[in-house]
Amino acid sequence: MTGERSVSRGRVFLAAGAVLVLVLTGFAWRSIDSLVSGIERISDLGLGGERDGATDILLVGVDSRTDAHGNPLSDRERALLHAGDEVGMNTDTIMLVRVPNDGRSATAISIPRDSYVQVPGIGQSKINSAYGATKVATKEKLLAQGESETQAEAQSVQAGRQALIKSVGSLTGLTVDHYAEVSFLGFVLLTDAVGGVEVCLNEAVDEWMSGADFPAGRQRLNGPEALSFVRQRHNLPRGDIDRIVRQQVFLAQLTNQMLSAKTLSNPIRLQQLSDAVGRTVVLDGSWDVLSFLKQLKDLSSGQVSFETIPVADLNGMTNDGESVVRVEPRLVQAFVSSLVDEQGAEIEDIGFDPATVTVNVLNAGGVGGLAAKVSQALAAKGFQPGQIGNYNGGTVSGTRVLAASSDNPKAEAIATALGGLTVVADPMMSPDAISVVLAGDYSGPGSSANSMFDFTGSSSGSATPVPPAPPISAGGSGPKCVN
Repeated sequence: MTGERSVSRGRVFLAAGAVLVLVLTGFAWRSIDSLVSGIERISDLGLGGERDGATDILLVGVDSRTDAHGNPLSDRERALLHAGDEVGMNTDTIMLVRVPNDGRSATAISIPRDSYVQVPGIGQSKINSAYGATKVATKEKLLAQGESETQAEAQSVQAGRQALIKSVGSLTGLTVDHYAEVSFLGFVLLTDAVGGVEVCLNEAVDEWMSGADFPAGRQRLNGPEALSFVRQRHNLPRGDIDRIVRQQVFLAQLTNQMLSAKTLSNPIRLQQLSDAVGRTVVLDGSWDVLSFLKQLKDLSSGQVSFETIPVADLNGMTNDGESVVRVEPRLVQAFVSSLVDEQGAEIEDIGFDPATVTVNVLNAGGVGGLAAKVSQALAAKGFQPGQIGNYNGGTVSGTRVLAASSDNPKAEAIATALGGLTVVADPMMSPDAISVVLAGDYSGPGSSANSMFDFTGSSSGSATPVPPAPPISAGGSGPKCVN
């Protein structure tokens, strides 16, 4: 049974990924009227109104043996997907996609499905059960009150969606503006519609539970192969977190292919994409999709990135012995806030992509581990981690950023990102080299005074924290290689 659940979660992620890519690329914004009219719509979800300068889309995947319109999958489709008879009720993919109103960038923030959060009406629970557990409880109550099966089913599904929206909003501190729900059929249809997707593995894998059996290096996967690639979690160092990385690099490459290749100008491909969306997507009724997609016409793959919220304890355990992923809402909200308020503004204002800048972080003070935490904070803002260690250049009077010139714009951007540090010229450094030297006076991101990434005291002494990793960009010449 565990293997079957693992399979379905991988399918669900890619189905949800189908919507993400199609939404972000605005794949048919030139002639989309017929497509939009065929998408299933839902209303009364308690959504926001895009009041903060961006559109925040909650993207969820629900295991289903039917398409978006309630029609059963064909025998061929069920066989192709290895779909059993068990109907899943949990949302095993949860992503919050934030798109500023200018449509020139997009960030997809993954939330691990086992994140232990506060669910309205239930209390502390895994976030992927907010939908299903609320649905079950509501349906039982309505049936006991004499409601018909049909009415109880419809109202309980609505209650489940509302509970999930509130849970995600409470965890992240954002108001969800729109909602997209997908069954798992879409991923095969989408992957095959674009002619397969390229991935890259550092080492060969052969893991029977997921069916992942691939050589090392770059390779192109069709739909069923993609399922095996993204569903593997066994034999990966960080389990589901590493699986999220696989899923993100897959979606990043899929986005890149759709934005940079000839997919959108190929009538056959476009029709296949249209069919995939029409059969697998449910959207909230208040969403003006046509206007939204037109905002994305200038979106480039380099401005689409994938993030994962910080985790306080990857191997958490409840008092009842249930395995969970512990998250701290204050840390999650600080991280999301940094993406919302800082990273986008810096990319726009400084005139270059932070991902092109490698930053060394060196500790000249007495706080152990500070350099690593500051490097993680910079990585969360998009900069590339460089050397991390102790400073051997002698005594320094205060924290500073070192560069060949004191007016180096990249050094100035890093100084600003760390709370307004001083940039000091070091003529011995190469023009492209930038280092941060931390002294005892440092109180910016990553320090104990600014505890965005300080997990001390958040869980037990044996906790396994996972701070945010550098974002995965959809830009580039090829897929990012992963384990």
